[in-house]
Order: sequence, then structure tokens, then C-alpha cells
Amino acid sequence: MLTYQQLKEQPRELLAATGLMVAEFEQLLPAYQTAYERRYSQQLTRAGKVRQRQPGGGSKGALDQAEDRLLFILIYLKTKPLQTMQGLQFGLSQPQANYWIHHLLPVVQAALQELGLTPERDGSQVATSPLALAGTPDLALDGTERRRQRPQAPDEQRAHYSGKKKTHTDKNIVLVNESTSKTKHDKKAADEAAISYPAQATLDKDTGFQGYEPAGVLTRQPQKSRAAKNSAWPINSSIG
Repeated sequence: MLTYQQLKEQPRELLAATGLMVAEFEQLLPAYQTAYERRYSQQLTRAGKVRQRQPGGGSKGALDQAEDRLLFILIYLKTKPLQTMQGLQFGLSQPQANYWIHHLLPVVQAALQELGLTPERDGSQVATSPLALAGTPDLALDGTERRRQRPQAPDEQRAHYSGKKKTHTDKNIVLVNESTSKTKHDKKAADEAAISYPAQATLDKDTGFQGYEPAGVLTRQPQKSRAAKNSAWPINSSIG
């Protein structure tokens, strides 16, 4: 069974599994514990009934420690395995893994919101977002496709089918502040998002965003020539 104490001594493995370094995990942990206690009172059972014994009594569960519960949900969010595989890593059955996923997701969301680390979903608000303005507004834009369940409606099937992935996906654009993290894919999706950028920001983008030149932003895009492989992010000659 995976535990935080094990991975704490293996920072590379912790980073690969959760996307967080040890210091970042331990910064998130107190906010997570506060959010958990606020949402799930220790005086109530899982069923919402008043406890007949003191909290902590009875047999110990697989996710008895707060840090292991946080590790569990972060690994799920980072890797999105089948629930059976997620359970195997923590000594849980598939139904138990399903329970904990739904039990913990709102907690970690509340903790991130408390810390001001939830992503900005409204593109028009990016220019004033504290996450975008932290440090130097040195931004990077990329597209992602996340596999999803096949929609039932034919029009939704066509809209979500990815010829590249040969399956149904949700297409996203991800804008990240490289000094310190808006999720649709490619230039068309970026145009639809109508993102407003901080003044004099720089923006790294790949070839999927060819022609995307926001006003007042210095964009940088890799070139496909062999010479470009030896140079990092050549800067476009014009500012949009």
C-alpha cells in the first residue's frame, strides 16, 4: 500500500505521482485538513449519524491518515487510473476507491480555493488574475485532449470525436504562468476563450496555435527547422 511517508523519502516519485514536490504537498496539507474537518465533522459517522464512540475508535482503515487521503486523491487527479487500479495501490476494493474519490474531491477543491490556487475559468479575467500576475507574466499556452465517455447524442459524438486520438475527448487549452496555472484545444479554441492578457506579457505556444497573436503580447513559437532544435523558443518577429 502506498503511503505519504514512503513517497516523502522519494521526492522524484512523489512529483511524478502527484505533480507536487514535498514542500508543495506539505503547504497544501493543512488547508486540506481544515477543509476536511469543515466538511466532515468528527462527531458524525460517514452516514451522518452522531458517533457512539470517540473519533479514531474501532479498526483502522486503509486511508486513516490525512496525508494518505490527500496522496490518494492527488494521484487520482494526476494519473486518472481505472478505479480498480487506484484501489490496488491503496489496498482498497473498486467500490471503496469510488467512495473515497467522491468523498475527497470536494475537499481538495475547497483547499485549493482557500489557498487561491484554483485556475481562472473566465478568459476575460486572466489579465487581472493573481495567478497570471504573480512574478513576471511569462506565460505558456498549450492544447490538451482528455479522454471521456462516448456521448449518446450523435451531434455530441461528432463534436467530441478526436481523429488524432481515435476516441472521444474533451479538448482544452491550458494557460500557465511559468513564473509560478485556463483550460479547448488549438487556435480556434483560444480565440473562443477570449483571454485577456496582462500588459507586456510573453506567451510561449506550440504550432497548434499558429496565427494566434493576442494584442500587446510577445509570442514565442518553436520552429520545425533542424536549426531550431538547437535553440529554445525563437521569438516571433511581430507582436500581435
